[in-house]
Order: sequence, then structure tokens, then C-alpha cells
Amino acid sequence: MSGRILIVDDVATNRIVLKVKLASACYQVLQASNWAEAIEVAVQDKPDIILLSANVAESDGIEICEDLKRNPACANIPVIMISPAKDRCNKLRALRAGADEFLVKPIDETMLLARIRSLLRTRDTAEELRLREETSQHLGFAEQHASFDAPVNIALITVQNETGVKWEKSLSELLNCNTRISARKNALALAEGHPAPDILIIEGSKGCTGDGLHLVSELRSRAKTRHAVIIVVLDKSESTECIVRKTVAALDIGANDVLAEGFDPEEMVLRLNRQILQKRQADRLRKTLHDGLRLAVIDPLTGLFNRRYAMPHLARIARSSCKPYALMLLDLDRFKSVNDIYGHSAGDDVLREVGQRLRSELRSLDLVARIGGEEFMVVMPDTSLKEAERAAERLRKRINETPVKLASFDQSLSISLSIGVAMGGGDTANPNTEEILDQADRALYAAKADGRNQVIISRSAA
Repeated sequence: MSGRILIVDDVATNRIVLKVKLASACYQVLQASNWAEAIEVAVQDKPDIILLSANVAESDGIEICEDLKRNPACANIPVIMISPAKDRCNKLRALRAGADEFLVKPIDETMLLARIRSLLRTRDTAEELRLREETSQHLGFAEQHASFDAPVNIALITVQNETGVKWEKSLSELLNCNTRISARKNALALAEGHPAPDILIIEGSKGCTGDGLHLVSELRSRAKTRHAVIIVVLDKSESTECIVRKTVAALDIGANDVLAEGFDPEEMVLRLNRQILQKRQADRLRKTLHDGLRLAVIDPLTGLFNRRYAMPHLARIARSSCKPYALMLLDLDRFKSVNDIYGHSAGDDVLREVGQRLRSELRSLDLVARIGGEEFMVVMPDTSLKEAERAAERLRKRINETPVKLASFDQSLSISLSIGVAMGGGDTANPNTEEILDQADRALYAAKADGRNQVIISRSAA
């Protein structure tokens, strides 16, 4: 989904140029021309990313970045620092101040957009973590986090072993880590017989070939390395065009970060520290979801969240969201006849399959829950009415167009569902939980009464 981007620059022409580029990619653009305005907009409007000029109205952009990161209301917003000149010292200062990226003018548009896409994906994971943890705390299931963090396991994947040895020496002097060196041909077997690496640092191919990038794709597809941090190191001696092409490709196929100017130990450690923190948060999320909360808040039949989890989660979004969000109530049509004709085991087959299809069609940020016998709930944060309507129609078609195969019978059943959609947050009247549930329920009832197998939008949302 598109995001909101705050441009902080005291030169109006610079803001206009960036706004045109971002608007053409369907991003919503906010603007600020000085330090105070940047903080005010960041706190009040909570953009998804901040593009910050290194020089703003006679201020030091790095100091502004530090101020943003100190403020709890906007500390988690990714910052891309934009500098008028290539300066290693300023780049390191910016990364130490909390910037996620440091780009030099003139900015290549494809490079900028690739960085934004990558940061938005990371921010989605962080937002998911925040919502899930807050709901878990509300339910009383959150566990204390370990105060001690073990050394990270880093795999160095290089073309020449000598390069790996050099990188290993540099990292061991600056970071608490366990390292292993691997030739590229052996990289896919890294986790066999060893702890899975937390971080994979991959030397990119020299020349405009994609060997190193193909490896990123392969590692992302393997279960043991799927959630590892992947950082690609490019050769700074290559042409600018080649470096840009490789950076964009690497970020889009799943690399967490790219060092486009070769292996700089200090820069690498600064970027690693940020990636390690984000990975530990994501790992904690997965552990919480799959272990600590499963028995209490997971529906054992479908594997979806249950009503006990879904209602506090919805209430928290309704209270805190400054962006629009969508609530859907979904009900299987004529489900009682399935149980009456084929038995409850067939009904269970249908519910399991429907749950899997709903989950596969939505983002990881979206909540999918089974809240009744054949009734489901979907909550979609940061979603417009048009996006919600498209998503609901996609879910309806996904259920209806493919029959469900019954495990106990040599046949398949055509299933349909009715969906009621209501909107909250953003520019709406921001109804409380009971009101938005009532709106979605009325829309669902209207869908049932009007012939079933359709989506009805609440009049309050339209």
C-alpha cells in the first residue's frame, strides 16, 4: 500500500522536485521547511518515512535527526538523509544519529523508490510487532524479554576466502559476533549442522551479472534462512549505472540493506546494529505469536486468532489509529446445510480451507480471526475505503470461485460468503468498537438479505 512521506528541506524547489517523483509513485507527500515544523508534522501526522535534507534553514540535519529519534512520538519513523555532497564522515554521523539511509544528490529516482519500498516493508513488520505486543499485554500474556542478548551469528559469503578473512577481522574488532566464512557455492548449506545464521553478508558479483542477487532470492526461499538479515556488499569501482541497478534489484528481491560503496567496517557495524535490533524484535514477535499466545488466543480448528484476541486488538486500533482502517465481518452462506448433509467433519474441512484462503489474500499486518461458528473478522489498519472494498471483493471471489474439497468425501463443495464492511479512524467520526462493529454487522445483514455472496459497505463508510 502507498505510504505518507515527509520531505524536510528549506528549499522549495527541492521539495517540489521530490514531491513530483513521489506522487507519481502514488505516495502521499507532507512537507516541512525548518526544524520546528519537521518535529511538529512528524509528531502530529506520523508519516511512514522522513526524507531529511542534511541542511535545513541553517540547521544541521543530523541534529534534527537526533531530535526526531529522541522523541518517543516519532522515534520509530525511518529517516533517509539527503546530502548535497558525498562525505563519509557525515554519512557515519547520520547513521549514528539514527538515519536509516544516506543518499547523495543528484538522487537516482529508482534507487530512492527502492529504498522507500524496503523501509516500508520493515516498518510494516515493526507496526505489526507493536500492535500484537500491545494486545498481548492487554490480555496479560506478554512475557518479560531477556535482558541479555547473545552474540549474533554472521555468515560471510564471499567470492575469495581472503575477502572473508579481512571482513571477519574487521567485524570481530567492532562487534560482539560469531562469524563463519563461506564460499558462494556452499552458501545454501550454511544452516545444515549449525545454528541458522542471524545475518548473511554477501559479496555481490563484479560486473553486471546477477550471481550474488540470485543467491539472495534462494536464501529468502529457504526455511532456515528466510528470516535472516541479508546485506549485500557491492564493488564501488563499478559504474554508477551498474551499482544502481544492482541495489534496486537486491532490495526488491529481499535484501535488508545494500552497501553500494564497498565494505566499510564502521558503516557496516552501524547498519548491522540497526538490523540486529529489528531482527530481534521480529523474532520476538514470531515467538510470541506461535508459542506464548497460541493456546489462549488461537482458534485450534483454523489456526486463526479467536474472538478473545480479536476484540481487544480492534479496540486498541479504534482508540489509537490516526489513519483510516477497515473492519470486515464475513459469514459463510448456508453453512448449516453443509453440517446437516455431510456432517461436522465436512464442515470443519470447509472452515479450515476458508481460514487459509482468507489469510493468504491479506497482508501480515492485517488481523484475520474466527469469531463465531462460521463467522470471521478482518481488521485492516492503514486502509482506505477503496482499498477495503477491493480487498473484500477479492476475498469473496477467492472463496466462491474454487470449490472446497472434502477430505471424507470424493467431491467438492461450492462455498460463498457475505461480507459487511465498515470504516474507522482517519477523517471518519472515529466510532468506538461497539459502533463500528454494529455498522459492519448491519452491512453483513444487508448482504445476507439481498441475496448473499456479496459485499455491502456500511452507509457510514460510503
